[in-house]
Amino acid sequence: MLVSVISVLAAATAVAAQSSTVIPAPVVTGNPMGAKYVGTLPPKEGSTLTGSIGGTTGADGKGVKFSVSFAGLPETGGPFMYHLHAKPVPADGNCTGTGAHLDPYMRGEVPICDATKPETCQTGDLSGKFGNITEQTFSTEYTDLYSATLPSDPAFFGALSFVVHLSNKTRIGCANFTMVSAGDGYGAAPVSSSAPASSGYGTAPASSGYAAPSVSSDYAAPSLSSGHAAPPLSTGYPVMPPTNATSGFAQLSGMPLYNTTTVATSPTAGQPIAPSSASASSPPEFTAGAAKVAGGAGALLAAAAAALVL
Repeated sequence: MLVSVISVLAAATAVAAQSSTVIPAPVVTGNPMGAKYVGTLPPKEGSTLTGSIGGTTGADGKGVKFSVSFAGLPETGGPFMYHLHAKPVPADGNCTGTGAHLDPYMRGEVPICDATKPETCQTGDLSGKFGNITEQTFSTEYTDLYSATLPSDPAFFGALSFVVHLSNKTRIGCANFTMVSAGDGYGAAPVSSSAPASSGYGTAPASSGYAAPSVSSDYAAPSLSSGHAAPPLSTGYPVMPPTNATSGFAQLSGMPLYNTTTVATSPTAGQPIAPSSASASSPPEFTAGAAKVAGGAGALLAAAAAALVL
């Protein structure tokens, strides 16, 4: 009798100690958007049980949305339970090989799950958090904030299994999860906040959400090729020489009266820029007629000088 009392007290103490050290599971965030895993019960000789559990990333990457569907459950033995288990189903299909419930925070099965505080339940105890099965055909959907589709998270179930139990915990069916989609990123899809195209700033990187200055700014720095041409070094028009320079024409004073100056080729020769219209400010051009007049004047002066000598 004394031994029995001691055993009961020891068990009660263990339960109290366990319940006082329950670590609340954290809400899982940052799951890959679009990730999906499905487990489907295989046919089993002597059983009419069929069904599947599918899990996809929840809204904004939080938790997992589960779709649960079963049919052909026994007429007796309920209410039925189902859980995520810590190991995959072995090759021989023995459901015992799946181990215990998925329980990354070492909560344990005792005390039983309190559905009003799902964060204090075992991660894999889905029926404990969302209700047991009381009919032979059953389907439901819900989001468990404490499950993960992110492989690096301790609450990840995608490489594990689920098991269906009778109320006495007998395992009557099990299946492995397989990946349907790994998803296309982590966490909530970023909201684009790119600046308008006319602002001169590029689109924000996906990881920042803020527009970053772009190298390809619409505001071009001033340059010779900016569309506002700087005054050219040469317009293509001859420029009048200073009064003390040799122009290439015979001088009216001093001797000899013929041209002895070689005209250098202009550095802009062959690259004239034709003006779009005449301008009063354009330098005067020396035409062929002007050259002839100048030459004639020189000849007359030479003849006059010769007459004086004679």
